[in-house]
Amino acid sequence: MEESLTLKRLKEQFSSSILDTHSFRGDDTALVKRVDIVDICRFLKDSSDLAYNFLTDLTAVDYLHMTGKPSHGNRFEVVYHLYSLKYNHSVRIKAPVPEADPTIDSLTPLWAVADWLERECWDMFGIKFGGHPDLKRILLYEQFEGHPLRKDYPLTKRQPLIGPEN
Repeated sequence: MEESLTLKRLKEQFSSSILDTHSFRGDDTALVKRVDIVDICRFLKDSSDLAYNFLTDLTAVDYLHMTGKPSHGNRFEVVYHLYSLKYNHSVRIKAPVPEADPTIDSLTPLWAVADWLERECWDMFGIKFGGHPDLKRILLYEQFEGHPLRKDYPLTKRQPLIGPEN
């Protein structure tokens, strides 16, 4: 099967940043270095033959208890789903993020919707997005302790009680 235009162009433009690619039934995925995430996404968005103009989703995966961690030994992976309205194609971009420094650059300069998606990812997984304009909790209250979608979050943890403000 011939490689997709998207994966071919990514490998040509960012050969040293692409850690792995695969395609299954037209579903393209590229694993990339986190330091290049903004440049890679800008390229995908601005290239006229690709035109990934829509960030449909952004989330994370916690590989804490997995043996042989699939993300190059890193605990976390930030996952971006991009879509081209013009060409009706999509790509998944994944960036490994280490537990010791769970940060990656924000995509808010490219897509406004990244604001809310990155805040949700911060709230649930504790991944920080460098350059985000207002990185604060979006689903939980500010005094909430921890990040509940991390695999080491204690299920019986009691949270501080928050009463009405005077």
